[in-house]
Amino acid sequence: MLSPMSSIKSLTRLALPVALVIGLSACATPFKADVSRFAVPLPAPQGQTFAVVAEDPKLAGGLEFATYANSVAAEMQELGYVRAATPEAADLLVRFDYRVDGGRERVRTDFNGVGFAGPGWGRWGGWGGGGFGAWGFGFNDPFFGGPDVRSYTIYTSGIDLKIDRAADGQRLFEGKAEAVSRSNRLPRLVPNLVDAMFTGFPGNSGETLRITIRDDEKTVRNAD
Repeated sequence: MLSPMSSIKSLTRLALPVALVIGLSACATPFKADVSRFAVPLPAPQGQTFAVVAEDPKLAGGLEFATYANSVAAEMQELGYVRAATPEAADLLVRFDYRVDGGRERVRTDFNGVGFAGPGWGRWGGWGGGGFGAWGFGFNDPFFGGPDVRSYTIYTSGIDLKIDRAADGQRLFEGKAEAVSRSNRLPRLVPNLVDAMFTGFPGNSGETLRITIRDDEKTVRNAD
């Protein structure tokens, strides 16, 4: 572990070992992310300074990056670190990157309805006594169509977070958080991924967790 600090995140956020594929996240459901973290031992924060810098030089200086960097900085400050005025004055360099892919199609098939076993039209016409010989409103009903097949696009988003000691460049922490959702909107996704990354921070080195953040804990961040 990076330090003996206990998490200051809400206990209603769940962190479970990964056993299933990532569930879809949408506005009406909790945000779920898989988080992997690696760290070396580090004493508890005692006023060390930090700066959030872009891992990708193309993002440096951008207003979008600055917005997400502020989310990371807020989490670091909550842990007890102090934000430095410049990267050159920082004890720790927090290297940050974010992404979302172009999406891929997923097909869902629903079979609606429940079979009807009471009296009704016989299998080959005429009034019957029900049971297996009667048509019902349900699976493969010839009068009401077949299964409901729908397609939609899902996106994989992620962030990378690395913490280096500025004095000698030693890597102290590496973490990745990824989520699958039906949204590709980075202004919504990135703050949630940052929250997931810092839930239970720094975690156990080498462990991958499923982090769930419930909507009722969020306000603007989870808004559509």
